[in-house]
Amino acid sequence: MRLAVLTPTMRRPALLAQALRSVFGQTREPDEIVVVDNDPDGSARATVEALRLQAPCPLIYVHEPKPGVATARNAGLAATTAELIACLDDDEAASPEWLAALVDTQSRFAADAVFGPIRGRVDGEGPLKAYFEDFFGRSGPAASGPTGESYGCGNSLLKRATVLPGPRPFDPKHDQIGGEDDAVFSALKARGGRIAWAAEAWVEEFAPAHRARLHYVLMRAFAYGQGPSQTAARERRWASLARWMAIGAAQALVYGAGALVVLPFGRLKAVRLLDRAARGLGKLLWTRGFEPKVYGRAELARRPVAAAS
Repeated sequence: MRLAVLTPTMRRPALLAQALRSVFGQTREPDEIVVVDNDPDGSARATVEALRLQAPCPLIYVHEPKPGVATARNAGLAATTAELIACLDDDEAASPEWLAALVDTQSRFAADAVFGPIRGRVDGEGPLKAYFEDFFGRSGPAASGPTGESYGCGNSLLKRATVLPGPRPFDPKHDQIGGEDDAVFSALKARGGRIAWAAEAWVEEFAPAHRARLHYVLMRAFAYGQGPSQTAARERRWASLARWMAIGAAQALVYGAGALVVLPFGRLKAVRLLDRAARGLGKLLWTRGFEPKVYGRAELARRPVAAAS
């Protein structure tokens, strides 16, 4: 099956260049690489053109000027007919065996979706560095194999026919708030799709400075917490929704109080508890109007155009 690497990007030329070079160095080369520039100004074009001659396969540039994470992913899918889609975010860099490990796991376990681990990376030092790197990372089982858990699109391999049916599988209503991948993977599970974990498919994720901030990650933690409740509501599982809301209320109360208790003894411990409290609050306050806007236009406003390297 043909394999394409899909990388949406928005005003991260240096990180995009790093991500693309990591794909160029794969032991299992892709059949094509699709970069979706989601900046209305088309700022990624120069970076892609500068690297085109280094690419081991066709390097496709797509300009999607409407800011939105779901819209960008759909635009990338429209530019390729590949049966397997590997997703690498523009702030990630893949290890040389990344694609080989994803493809091997997909083949061995006949998986529809495969996810791999992420090592979070944050510049500088500080008392919260370990927390930030854990937050932007992802861990899973020590060995590759089937799993019942799905993750975000970043560092994944998706079988297009079963995971991404139709011309626009990602719902644009998630453009500004994220969660477009959660909806896709929830639907896959409902159809009985098979999910696997590729323990050797490592990537690093380099958190930009504007994201490695406490207010930002707690906002994202709140949004992550909304996921289970929103999924239950979308699938009309009302008993499950009530259960998640009750769990969320308890988490917000217990972990919020715990954060206040331990704060005098260590900021790192307090922040980890605040993270769990924020996720709990998200389960409780899951409805429209409480959804943080962290993508699309909001993210565009946070990102000045930086120089490529």
